Amino acid sequence: MFDALFAALALVGGHDAAPPVQLIGRSALGRPIRAVAYGRPDAERTVLVVGCIHGDEGEGIEITRRLEGAYTRAARVVIVHQLNPDGFRLGVRQNGRGVDLNRNFASEWIPIGQRWDPEYSGPRPWSEPETRIARALIRRIRPDITIWYHQPQALVRAWGQSRPVAKRYASLAGVPYRSIRWPNGTAPNWQNHRFPGTTSFVVELPPGELPNTAAARHARAVLRLARTG
Repeated sequence: MFDALFAALALVGGHDAAPPVQLIGRSALGRPIRAVAYGRPDAERTVLVVGCIHGDEGEGIEITRRLEGAYTRAARVVIVHQLNPDGFRLGVRQNGRGVDLNRNFASEWIPIGQRWDPEYSGPRPWSEPETRIARALIRRIRPDITIWYHQPQALVRAWGQSRPVAKRYASLAGVPYRSIRWPNGTAPNWQNHRFPGTTSFVVELPPGELPNTAAARHARAVLRLARTG
């Protein structure tokens, strides 16, 4: 299934071509998860932006929506607005089976809590369809930069090889930066260990509704990184 879907993602011909919106899988409760790509597959770099992985931290979608239609010759921008549609619909952090998706990635995974605990890491790494979907997408497109939006700490956080680019994003977006070690089983933890030379970091937005001016500022920061790395 993924071969056909990601082949379609690779066929983006430029800013005049209709961007391929692809169903890349379904959530634990069967809701669709989609990706959309803008830019050329032979661009200098690929940037992946995930608007929501914790269901009750959805304001990153305000930023990813502003990236729709964005085109830069230097980069292909791949957007996943919503990786956790079940949690978003339920208004909870976890997915539809009570698992914190951002503790379910394989790198440094440890058992944490039990079902519906805030950081329940699942029965094993990759137990959830949503994390397997993210893994397949990342393996296929090999993003140079990945940005994961969260709330509510109001800062950019990164560790290891991702710190220089994350600091640049924070400066471009006008928000604080902190070097904070990846928690066990998180997406950036897995990406930074699995793909040396790439950058994966977290942008923590403030609590509550994100003002339009802030969403626009963050979207501009993403595009600046896409153009310049």
